[in-house]
Amino acid sequence: MDDAPLASLSLTHVHYNPADRVSYLCAWLALVPQGLCVIYATLIWSNREIEIMLMFVGQMGCEALNWCLKRLIKEERPREMHGKGYGMPSSHAQFVTFFSVTLALFLLFRHVPHPTETHTPFSFFQRFVLSVLALLSAAAVAASRIYLNYHTSKQVLVGCLAGAVCAVVWFGFTTYLRRAGWVEWVLETELARLFRVRDLVIQEDLVDSGWARWVERRQKRQPSFQVQTKKAR
Repeated sequence: MDDAPLASLSLTHVHYNPADRVSYLCAWLALVPQGLCVIYATLIWSNREIEIMLMFVGQMGCEALNWCLKRLIKEERPREMHGKGYGMPSSHAQFVTFFSVTLALFLLFRHVPHPTETHTPFSFFQRFVLSVLALLSAAAVAASRIYLNYHTSKQVLVGCLAGAVCAVVWFGFTTYLRRAGWVEWVLETELARLFRVRDLVIQEDLVDSGWARWVERRQKRQPSFQVQTKKAR
């Protein structure tokens, strides 16, 4: 009996022109959504922040909408395309647009970091710059889909529009959940307490998370450390 033919797991399988450096860069940009999922999982596991969990839920909802839209519209990809499935709208463009717009809305309208003795948070201007960089990065990923002939310009633009609309709607919904007290109610449940879910990132930078306690412990163990810290300032 002949062996069964092997199949390819095409999760990270990207076609590009090896003689074109831009094409090579675009191939790496195509892996950004997978990388963001790893970042989501890492932050949720390590920080247990409900804000990140809410963002991830919205991200998955945006992906589900893309799956439905593709099978509803049923528009084919470009003729030069090497991939499979329908092309309208671009899932890559929709994914990164949702992420970047949601991140920008959070940094500009919800994140109000408080300075501490050990950390000076980003100013509004710095957060604005980070938001612009996030949006430009999303635009680069979206453009890479056109360059690699995986999508038409229209498919990418519709994907960006769908991602942006999802981001704005989800941000508004989560704002309502916060103002209505639903987020606070979830945090008081036994399940949230069991998994140590918290809500600090609204007023505290992720960089500062735990840092103040670490510095305080070092100062207690090493009296000279406090003097060195003051001199460094």
